[in-house]
Amino acid sequence: MAVLFFAEAFNGKVKKNGLEAASYAAKVAAAAGTQCIGLAVGTIEDSELSALGAYGASKVIKVANAALNNFDSQAYAKVIAEVAKSTGSDVIIISQSLAGKSIAPRLSVKLDAGLVSGAVELPNTSNGFVVKKGAFSGKAFAYVKIETATKIVAVVPNAFGVIKGEGTASVEALDVNISDSDFGVKVLEVKKQSGDVLPLPEAELVVSAGRGMKGPENWGMIEDLAKVLGATTACSRPVADIGWRPHHEHVGQTGVAIRPNLYIAIGISGAIQHLAGVNQSKVIVVINKDAEAPFFKAADYGIIGDAFEIVPKLTEAIKKIKAN
Repeated sequence: MAVLFFAEAFNGKVKKNGLEAASYAAKVAAAAGTQCIGLAVGTIEDSELSALGAYGASKVIKVANAALNNFDSQAYAKVIAEVAKSTGSDVIIISQSLAGKSIAPRLSVKLDAGLVSGAVELPNTSNGFVVKKGAFSGKAFAYVKIETATKIVAVVPNAFGVIKGEGTASVEALDVNISDSDFGVKVLEVKKQSGDVLPLPEAELVVSAGRGMKGPENWGMIEDLAKVLGATTACSRPVADIGWRPHHEHVGQTGVAIRPNLYIAIGISGAIQHLAGVNQSKVIVVINKDAEAPFFKAADYGIIGDAFEIVPKLTEAIKKIKAN
């Protein structure tokens, strides 16, 4: 018996959601009195992987096949399944990231394993293996009992958090037979996100804006506020649809669902579809000149006023606080 986690990586570095998966897996393994094992694929330095010991891994399996440097859910699912079998892992932890969402169902079929996607807490093992997850667009919680011998848990990014301690993990290389038929997608080009901000699903601070900004030429003050906070920028669906902002910034039920520590919504009315994707944010701040905007009902803090006056003042105030 062992707990295996998938350390999702990009550009040779383990992503934040990979560290969250490690932290979650370490707690599950400790409760079960078993080993916590990591898995990484592609070209990653051993020093990067041994550092996962600080997050609870006792060892990390590395499948260093360059063909796996570009994500393919079909190939990744095969590798994870093979490693799970070879290590005798009966619990597999994966992030509910965009990659994890496509890997987990395939893995469930390959291992004949029960899957809970969208976990927000550690499993309760007092009466079986029960996992808490969000339901009905975050308006309720479901408690799902996994009864299969092998179990897969996909953890919502930023729900459990990263727990760092001390220690290093041993790194073991493993060769998994991968052929061209295992790849369902041929990658022609990779466009990397510029800057050092976190992707939306992993971001702890998010500054978002809507049509209340009146046009793309006014987004400078949104980016200024995000920069001083170290936040990731986002937008409502109408803004993305009319081309003011790129579609990868669209948050909501039909876009990216997020769970940051702080979500600032500027000039967004708060349609139910938008709220469904952001209502798990720990703190929501709404800035809108319409006092009747539905978003205020979901807000922890609200400012009624003109964003073109409030946002620059807020940015300057934060700069002064950080300067002291």
